[in-house]
Amino acid sequence: MTQPIKAMLFDKDGTLFDFQATWGSWASKVITDLADGDTTLQTSLAQAIHFDLVGLQFLPTSPIIACTHRECAEVVASVLPGRSVDEIDQFMAHRAAQAPLSPAVPLAPLLDDLLARGIALGVMTNDTEIVAHTHLRSAGVADRFFFIAGSDSGFGAKPAPDPLLAFSRAIGMDPGHVLMVGDSTHDLIAGRAAGMQTLGVLTGTALSEDLAPHADAVLPDIGHIPAWIAAA
Repeated sequence: MTQPIKAMLFDKDGTLFDFQATWGSWASKVITDLADGDTTLQTSLAQAIHFDLVGLQFLPTSPIIACTHRECAEVVASVLPGRSVDEIDQFMAHRAAQAPLSPAVPLAPLLDDLLARGIALGVMTNDTEIVAHTHLRSAGVADRFFFIAGSDSGFGAKPAPDPLLAFSRAIGMDPGHVLMVGDSTHDLIAGRAAGMQTLGVLTGTALSEDLAPHADAVLPDIGHIPAWIAAA
């Protein structure tokens, strides 16, 4: 920890919410519905997004893990004849808002602890802003965040630093006092580029060795943050 942490910006999927537990069964159902009974197409869709239909898990190489909502729709459209990117984008956004959320840890107690320490909180996800708000409201924690942004909020998307710097400006904080917390290299690369401190968590699909080169530390999940701050 190079400077005192005065703010934290969290990724959403794989960070606040366990990635596989939240999106595994969701993806299986979406693939089945999009394929409309065509098992060959179902296999093609699963291969395109690097999804294991048997284990109901995304592979670490999946483009879905860190890409924007629009980019995800483009990947699906590449193997789905007769459906436009716009149509797929709208379909997936609607279904994403209904995903069965699985918080990585009990969120409210953790976030309240951080707020009690005077730490400003935000969320920046490559998902859409409306889905981010929907998920955080469903989890009962939207009101803990001063800033909630998606890839369509007008600030850009990770791994560019721009949306992270937008958070820094919104709270009037020097980026060096902000901790970017995420489960993917996109999150951490963006954090480093923004001049923030970076923390990796293992509730996504990336391994510790994937995240370590881009992170000041790698923790099992966000529930370990208070102890990490105390130790530092």
